[in-house]
Amino acid sequence: MAQDIRNNPGSNHGNKFEQLGTILPTPNEYRTASGAPGPKYWQQRADYDIRCELDEEKLKLTGSETITYFNNSPDVLTYLWLQLDENEHSSEKNANYQDASTIGRQAVDMQIDRLTEEKNDYGVNIVKITDALGAALKYTVNKTMMRVELPAALKPGQNFVFKIDWNYTITDRMKQGGRGGYEYFAEDGNYLFTMTQWYPRLCVYSDFQGWQNHQFTGRGEFALTFGNFKVQMTVPSDHVVGSTGECLNYPAMLTPAQLARWNKAQTAKDVVEVVTLDEANKAITTKAKSKKTWIYKADNVRDFAWTSSRRFIWDAMPANVEGKKVMCMSFYGKEAYGLYRPYSTKAVAHTIKTYSKFSIPYPYPVAQSVEAANGMEYPMICFNYGRTAPDGTYSESTKYGMLGVIIHEVGHNFFPMIVNSDERQWSWMDEGLNTFVEYLTEELWDNKFPTRRGPAAYIADYMKLPKDQLEPIMTNSENIIQFGPNAYAKPATGLNILRETIMGRELFDYAFKEYARRWAFKHPTPADLFRTLEDASGEDLDWFWRGWFYSTDATDIAIDTVRHIIPEFAAPAAAAGGTQKVKLVGPQLNSFDDISKVRNREDKNIVFATDADTSLRDFYWRYARGLEPVDTATYEVPSQSNIAKADAETENKYKGKHIYEIAFSNKGGLVMPIIVEFTYTDGTKDIDRIPAQIWRKNENSVTKVYVKNKEVKSIRLDPMRETADINESNNTWGTIAEPSKFQLFKLKQNARGQSTGITPMQKAKEKKGF
Repeated sequence: MAQDIRNNPGSNHGNKFEQLGTILPTPNEYRTASGAPGPKYWQQRADYDIRCELDEEKLKLTGSETITYFNNSPDVLTYLWLQLDENEHSSEKNANYQDASTIGRQAVDMQIDRLTEEKNDYGVNIVKITDALGAALKYTVNKTMMRVELPAALKPGQNFVFKIDWNYTITDRMKQGGRGGYEYFAEDGNYLFTMTQWYPRLCVYSDFQGWQNHQFTGRGEFALTFGNFKVQMTVPSDHVVGSTGECLNYPAMLTPAQLARWNKAQTAKDVVEVVTLDEANKAITTKAKSKKTWIYKADNVRDFAWTSSRRFIWDAMPANVEGKKVMCMSFYGKEAYGLYRPYSTKAVAHTIKTYSKFSIPYPYPVAQSVEAANGMEYPMICFNYGRTAPDGTYSESTKYGMLGVIIHEVGHNFFPMIVNSDERQWSWMDEGLNTFVEYLTEELWDNKFPTRRGPAAYIADYMKLPKDQLEPIMTNSENIIQFGPNAYAKPATGLNILRETIMGRELFDYAFKEYARRWAFKHPTPADLFRTLEDASGEDLDWFWRGWFYSTDATDIAIDTVRHIIPEFAAPAAAAGGTQKVKLVGPQLNSFDDISKVRNREDKNIVFATDADTSLRDFYWRYARGLEPVDTATYEVPSQSNIAKADAETENKYKGKHIYEIAFSNKGGLVMPIIVEFTYTDGTKDIDRIPAQIWRKNENSVTKVYVKNKEVKSIRLDPMRETADINESNNTWGTIAEPSKFQLFKLKQNARGQSTGITPMQKAKEKKGF
C-alpha cells in the first residue's frame, strides 16, 4: 500500500500501536467487526455439467458445458462474467500486461522473436452460447474475460441455466509455460496431460468487490465460485485418468486385476499399486485407437482439474481423518518411481491429517498427488515434481524438494480451495497461510526437515534489502517484485512469529482454527483474518498487522548500553583486576534448527512421521542426525571487585544482588518483542521475554532494569532467532563494565507509595555493546 499509515508523523510514539481504523473496511451486516461472517452474509453458486473429449493426435480439447448460476446476492444482475484462462497463451487475446525493459540481450532477443512470431491459434474458441432452450445469448470476449448478457434480469433468489460449446489447442507446458497443457516424452512418444483452467468458469461476484474480473496475466491466480460438478472426459482407452472428485465408473475403466487392487486399497495398511509399473511400461509401447469415457463427480468445490496419460503408475492407500476415510493417491511416470512410490502417497496422508489438526477436518473423499514436473494445486488433486536420476538414485535436495512441494500443493486444499480467498487480489492469503501450515507439517514429518520458509531467521536477508526493492505484503499480486518472499515466506514467517513468540501456541492455534472454521467454503478478506485472530485470542495485534503486513520496516533491535551495579555492605576492597577467558554461550542455529524444532522435540505428545513409520527413513535422514555445530569462540571478561556499602536494614534485601540496566534501540523501525538471554559466570543462563508493547510510549528506544542473584557474563538478544532481526552484530554484550562504587541508600516511599529511585545509579559506568 502506498498510503502513509502513520497516525502521528514526526513523533516517537502514537504511530505503531494505534488501531488500524479506516485502513480496514468498515464492518457491516455481511462481515462483522469480530471477523466472522455477518447475519446477512451471502455468496453465489455455479454448478457445472461438462462433457469433453481429448484428441491426443491433434492435441485439442473439445467441450460442452451446462452451467446453472444461482444469484444469492441482494442485487439484480443483467450480465455474468466468465474466465477464459487459456487465452493467456493466445497471441491476440492475452491480457497484454507488459513490464518495462532496457537494452540487453534478453530484452532484444524477445523483441526479435516478436518480430518473427506468427499469430498462433491458442486460446479458447467459443462455438456458441445458448440458454436452456437453445436461444443464442450475446457475449463479449475481453482478453481473458467474457461477459454473457442475460435475456432478462436475474433477480435475488433466482437461477439461470445456459450452455457453452468451446474448444482449444492444448499448449506445450514445458516450452510455453503455464499451469496446464502437455509434456511430451520423446523417448517413448507419449504425452502427459494436465488439464487445468480448461473450461469457461464463473468469476466471483461478492459483497466486497462486485465482479472480480481482473485480467489473468499468469501471475495473480484465481477467484472462483463454489458449486457441484459432473464431468465426463473421453480419452484414449489406454489412458489412466486422475481427477478432482470421485470416479463413478471405475468398474468400466479398469481391468479386473486393477479393480481388485483398487478394492484392496480401500482397507490397506500400506500403499497399493492400482496400476503397476509393469502395466505402465507395457502401455507406453502401444497407443490405443479406441476411447473410453471416465465420469467424475465433485460437490462443493471451487474448481475442477484432471490429468490423463498412458504413462501413469497409480497407487493408493486410505487415511483416517477424524473418523472419516480419505483415499490418498499418487500418479507418476517411471522416471519418478524411485521417489513417488515410497513417499508421495504417504506424504499426502500426512499432509491432510496435519492440516486437519491445525485448521478444519479435511472434508473431501480423496486427495491426490500427480508428478508432472511442476507445482500447482486444485481441489482434491495437485501437480508436483520429483524425478530420480536415470539409475534411480536421487539427491537429498531432490527428495526434500519433492516432499516440500507435495505438502505445499496438497495443503492448498485448505487454503484457498476450502478457505476460498481471492488469489488475484491477495496472493499471500493463500500462498502465505498455506506456506505457514506447510512449515508446521514439514516440522512434524521429520524434526530435521530442511525447511526454508517459516523460521524467522531465513526472512532477514529479504527484509534487509533496500526499500526500493521491497513492497508491503498487502501489495496486489500483479505489482509484486519479490514474489516468493513477499507472497510466501514473509506472511508465513509472520504467522510463525505470532505462534511461537508473540501469542504462544495455545492462543494462536485456537484463533487460527477459528478463522478456518468461520471461513470454510466462504470468501474471506484480509480484514476477516486479522479481526478473527484478535477476536478469538484476546490479543490486540493491530501493531503487528501494521508493521509486518502494511509496511516494509524490518526488525533491528540493538543493545546500546549496559550498566552494572553491585551494592556494597563493607569497606571497599581493592579490585582483583585481570581478565578471564569465557565462551559466549548460546544456541547457534543451523539450517535444521529453530524455535519450532526445539519445542517440537521437547513436546512428548508429538510423534514425527519418520518415527511413526521408519520406512520413511533413508540415508539422508540418518546422516542428518549428527549435525550439531557449536560456537568455540572465546571472549575476555574483566574480573569484578566488591563495591558500595549499605546500612543493616538494607543489607538483607540487596546483599549479593547484581543490578543491570540495558538500553535498547529500534534501528529497523519494526516493533517486536525483546528476547534477552543472560549467561552467568557459572555457566547457567535464562531468558526474559519482553512483549512488544514496551515500545508503545517510545518506538525508538527503551531501557529495562534487571536485578539478578548472579553475575552476568554475557547478554544476547533473540538467541533462537525468532524475530527476523536483520543485524545480529548489535545483539550481544559480552564484557561486563566495572561496577560503580556508590553507597546504597534506603529506598524511600513518597505519599503515593511510589519509589523515589536510586540517585547514585546515574553514576554507573557504561559499556558499549559489541
